Order: sequence, then structure tokens, then C-alpha cells
Amino acid sequence: MNFHFSDLNNALRVPLAAEVHSRPFMPLNAPECLTHLAVYSKSPSNELTEHQNAQHALLVHLCGYFGVVAPGLGAKYFYHDFGRFRLKWELHTEFATYTFASTPTSKVGDAQQTLSIVDAFEQMPITMIPHEWLARLQGQVMVGAHVVFHAGSAETPEMQSALQSLFGKSMFVGSKVLSGGEVWTDFLIHPDGFSRFVLCDVAFTEHQASRMIQRVLEIETYRMMALLGLPAAQKSAPELNIIEAELSQLCEEMVRGQQATSADMALNVDGEQVLLQKIIALAARLEAIALENNYRFSASLAYFNLVQMRIDELREMNFHGMPTIGEFMDRRLVPAMNTCQSIGRRQVALAERIAQTNDLLRTRVGIVQEQQNRQILQSLSKRAKQQVLLQQSVEGLSVVAISYYMTGLLGYVGKAVKAAGFYVNPDVLTGVSLPVIVFGVWLGLRRMHKKISVHLVG
Repeated sequence: MNFHFSDLNNALRVPLAAEVHSRPFMPLNAPECLTHLAVYSKSPSNELTEHQNAQHALLVHLCGYFGVVAPGLGAKYFYHDFGRFRLKWELHTEFATYTFASTPTSKVGDAQQTLSIVDAFEQMPITMIPHEWLARLQGQVMVGAHVVFHAGSAETPEMQSALQSLFGKSMFVGSKVLSGGEVWTDFLIHPDGFSRFVLCDVAFTEHQASRMIQRVLEIETYRMMALLGLPAAQKSAPELNIIEAELSQLCEEMVRGQQATSADMALNVDGEQVLLQKIIALAARLEAIALENNYRFSASLAYFNLVQMRIDELREMNFHGMPTIGEFMDRRLVPAMNTCQSIGRRQVALAERIAQTNDLLRTRVGIVQEQQNRQILQSLSKRAKQQVLLQQSVEGLSVVAISYYMTGLLGYVGKAVKAAGFYVNPDVLTGVSLPVIVFGVWLGLRRMHKKISVHLVG
């Protein structure tokens, strides 16, 4: 049989194997100027297809302006050299990134290596993008960063002066990375609306520069995406305070009710039902908050883990006492993530408390209802006993009445016999037969009641 080995493959083998190669590094060589944008879409969990279509439409519009064929609708990565600049586009779950790269030109001659980094920030590739397309991004840009990739170290006095000119005299971040590069930034949004990064190629090997730049841009992007959970946490904190206060008040009402007598509890079942309805309402409000926050907090934690991974991959070293990126994140980003995790744990703990309170109150209502049922059964038992006593009294009267009528009938019989000529004294006959009649009637009624009782029980 003739067949190719590829015929044996599982349908998912090829796409899964290609996944690790789906987002290659952008080839870069100093000097370079880069503009990085992260375009954010809300509610991706509910509108994932809409998010993909919207991001793809933006890319198609940009490619169409320059007469470039755009990728298909299902694409998640696109790279193309537009001539004046190069573009790398990546589609993610909540956002898409646009990284534009261009080579700056020196103002004097062709000595690009001597180009000032201050001048390089004036030649960013964003200036080559049509304003019409940029206007379509209104309200969607989560990250905007300018990067200057410079050849040489920043330890020279000229570079230090340029860095102070770019970042001001306030403390900024600087470190040596990957045993051959340097990173300088302040993680601030400057008046032009972009954050600034200066990356230096001191002794990079091939591909190290591309890896470093991509990791730094991913740190900036994932940092901002991770911080999206902080406003949700800050908004939820006062709402959780209100729910906790109301729950404490309900618990106090339960304690006051518990101290009441059993009779009072039996009379206040309606009040317990009102408390139960209030607890159910609290649970519904908390569930609504949790549903709104759970996805955001989980996503923030995932982005935060990616930030830490990318920082670890940079293998940072201190540079003349300057704070490193890792130290900066530990001081600024970690507390924000701890706040999100704290609110998440608080939601879970509050939900457990509400569930426990609900169970206790339901148990208490059940006990009260059992007490009421017991009282009802005791009342029914008492009534049954009264009915038995009444029945016994009626039964005695019945014996007397039946015996009276039977004795009267027997007297008439005696008189008839006497009138027929037989010697019978009706009074004596009535008196002698009376005890027998009474005993017979009583015994007959007892047997009849016994048979009826056995029949009802059976």
C-alpha cells in the first residue's frame, strides 16, 4: 500500500506544532525607532468573535491605505515591510498589538550611529500612519509606547544627559539585560501620549536584540492589562463593605431572636422568613459582583504572571544603583495585584459567610416549624383524648337508653303474656331481666366498637 507518513497524523498535529512558531520575533538592528500600540476590546469573554472581526477590520483598513494585501479573517499574526516602515500585528484574546518599526536618519550626513536619541524620538513611525486610521482607535488604545533602539552603552556623559532630557530629573528605571544590553524607562505617559523606552545594544549576539525588545514591550503591555483589575477591585470594596455591614446586622437580629422564648419563636416565623429573604437578596448581590469581577481578576493574574516571566527572562543586573524593572514592578505592580487578590478572597469568604448564615437561619426556621408541628400534634392528641372520653360518656348513655327501651318492650311482652292467661308478673320479669339486658347491650356495643377500630386500623 502506498501512503505518505503525513496521512498518519492526527488532524491537530500540524496546527499544534506550528503554534510555537506562530509569533516570531521582529528582526531588528540598531539604530531603530519603534511605536507599539495595544488596542483593547471590552468583554471578550462574551463577544470574542466580534472582537476578532473588529481588530481584523482595523488591520484591513490600514493595509488598504498602503495598497497591501491583508491576511485572512482567522489570522492572529501578520508581518509586512511597507517600505518606509515595517509592521508586526498580533491578535490576542482581549487586545491586538501593532508594532511599527523604522530606521531613523541623521540630520547631518549618513552617520546614523551618531544620531541623538532625543532626535530619534522625533522620527517615530507613528508619524507615517494616516490620521484617519488613528482616529478609528479613539478610546481603544491601552498601551502606546515609543522605543529607541540605540547602538552603544548609556554610560557616556552624553547619553546620561540625553536620558535626563527625555525622562526628567525624577528617578527612572535602568538595568543591564541579557548580558549585552541596557534598558532605560520611567513607565510614565509623556505629554505626547506615549511612554518612552531607550534600549541599548552593547554586545548583543544575533536575535538577542529582537528578543529583548519584544520582552520589554510585552512587559509594558501585560502590565497595563494586569492593572485593569485594580479599578474593579476599588469599585467593589465599598460594595462589599455595605454587604458585610448588612450581614452583620442580620446576624445580630438572629441572635436577638435566638434569645427569645420558644413560644415567641413560634409566633415569629414570619419574621424569620423576612430575614431569610434578606439573606437571599444579599447572596444575589454578592453573586452579581463576583460574576463581574471573576473574569477580570483571573485575567489580571494571568497577565501579572506573564510580566514576571518576561522580567525573569531579561536576567536583569543593577546599573549604578538604579532601580531595575523587577524592583519597580515589585514596588508598584505587586501591591495592585495583591489588592485584586484580596478582593477576590474577600468575595469568596463573604459568600461562605452568607451561605453559613443562610443554613443556620434555615435550620432555625425548621426547628421553629417542628415546634409548631409538635404543638399541633399535642393539641390533636388532646382533642382525641377528649373525643374518647366524650365517646365513652356517650357510650354509657347509649347503654342506658337502649336498655331502657328494651326493658320497656320486655314489660309489654310480660303484660301480653299475663293477659293471655299465663301467670307472669311483668314487674318481676322487668326487674329480673334488667341487669341481663344492660350487660348484653354493653357487651354488644364494646364488640361493635372493637370491630370498627380493627377495620379502620387495617
